[in-house]
Amino acid sequence: MNYKNLFNVVVALISSPQKAWGQIKESDNQSNVMSEFVYPMIGLCALSFFIGALIESRADVDFVQVAMSGCCAVAVSLFGGFFLASYLVDILGQKYLKRGSQYELSSRFVGYSMSIIFVLQIITGIIKVKLLFWLLQFYVLFVAFEGARSLMKVERDKITHYTLIASAIIIFCPELIGWVFNKLSEVLN
Repeated sequence: MNYKNLFNVVVALISSPQKAWGQIKESDNQSNVMSEFVYPMIGLCALSFFIGALIESRADVDFVQVAMSGCCAVAVSLFGGFFLASYLVDILGQKYLKRGSQYELSSRFVGYSMSIIFVLQIITGIIKVKLLFWLLQFYVLFVAFEGARSLMKVERDKITHYTLIASAIIIFCPELIGWVFNKLSEVLN
């Protein structure tokens, strides 16, 4: 895994989404977004949560249990959220855009659109600022808009609705999976 390239892609998607999506469209034809982008980012999110738990622990006895269950919750919510969002965005493309199944393209779109969520998870894993997390997550709208226009080639008259629905899916799927995981953890404990 080339973390320098990963960092460059994330910075490009945050600073100049239109240019970044153009580069992704040209260079990412053969690469697998999951193994080269999504999985390493999920790992970094879980690691940042572990570091944040270590900083907050103050040498508590149950530190390891809290840190590991939190890491699992973050990883499961992002992992499951990615796959659920990819599936739902593919269904959205089939129903709303009247296209055939393009799961690989949809997963590439979702994976790179989640870059804002990944960065926010990394930051809030160490620094607990939940309001900032929710406010900045709406930047996903802009990144997804540029991706829908460039990568997904959504028609001009449908792009606003498609972007709003796809962004809602991308933002709320990890939250839904995380909520379900946390409820199941409470029940099983």
